[in-house]
Amino acid sequence: MIKNLTVSVIIPTYNRANLIGKAIKSVLNQTYKDLEVIVVDDGSTDNTEEIVKSFTDFKIHYICHKHNRGASAARNTGIKASRGEYIAFLDSDDEWLTEKLDKQMKIFVSESSEVGVVYTGDYYVDGKDKKIKKVHIPRKEGYIYEELLAGNYVGTPSALLVKKECFTKIGVFDEDLSGCEDYDMWFRIAKYYKFRYVKDLLVVCLIHDNQITANSEIMIEGIKRIQTKYSKEFRKRPYSYSTRYFYLGNKFCHLGKMREGQKYLVKAIIIYPFCIKYYIYLLCSIFGVRVYLHISRVRRFFMNIKKKDYYKKVKKL
Repeated sequence: MIKNLTVSVIIPTYNRANLIGKAIKSVLNQTYKDLEVIVVDDGSTDNTEEIVKSFTDFKIHYICHKHNRGASAARNTGIKASRGEYIAFLDSDDEWLTEKLDKQMKIFVSESSEVGVVYTGDYYVDGKDKKIKKVHIPRKEGYIYEELLAGNYVGTPSALLVKKECFTKIGVFDEDLSGCEDYDMWFRIAKYYKFRYVKDLLVVCLIHDNQITANSEIMIEGIKRIQTKYSKEFRKRPYSYSTRYFYLGNKFCHLGKMREGQKYLVKAIIIYPFCIKYYIYLLCSIFGVRVYLHISRVRRFFMNIKKKDYYKKVKKL
């Protein structure tokens, strides 16, 4: 057991009284015991407070915003209230497997001071049929700033354990971003610190309608703001710059806005004409939304076949 290194677990929540209990339990069940749990209620109007206060463990601290201020503000409140040397984030609709923090802390203790983040694999479960829909396997570590410009290889905040000094150096979450604020944070940390990963799938993410990632319009606006915020960095790297337009094009096509999607797919090709994938997606979009969505489903099917061994290894909570 690693002693005297406290992990502050920050759980931002808003009107998720039906889910917050499971999230808290998954933290209290961790094999790593030197921790505190900071639940930041972002102005909930349901009985979230009642559920949180039904836990009598002294490790749990409840903070409530008078008004809803967004996920970034809630995480920032938690960071400022934290006492630990390390900070972990857990979305209130996610859960951890029991060894998550223990495995991450072992890497931190054995690694150099250059490491600022240790993240894990995660998988997504449909809230209705409980089937696993997606698996995220860590692939990038070290100084990954360049890789992050091309895509969010790190994934959900629930998978990360961050050295608190990172926030002292680069600041807290950008509260002006309503979407992709976590992606923005990983960019900023990656400029100065190394990332390491635990390849195990240790985070369970619930797929449901009441979540920001399900709101494509918010995600699209977030990507546009990221593109503006880091325009100088993107313009120096044509492929990374093109991936932003490809992402937007793909999102719009999935929403059935084919003309808007095609506009961004064409921009991606103009910026970086050497990626065959861009042409394939543009061609598919010409045949309409049904064909586009069908091909996307087929693509995901074959991607999941490649990850079948990881599906088999997934532990049930």
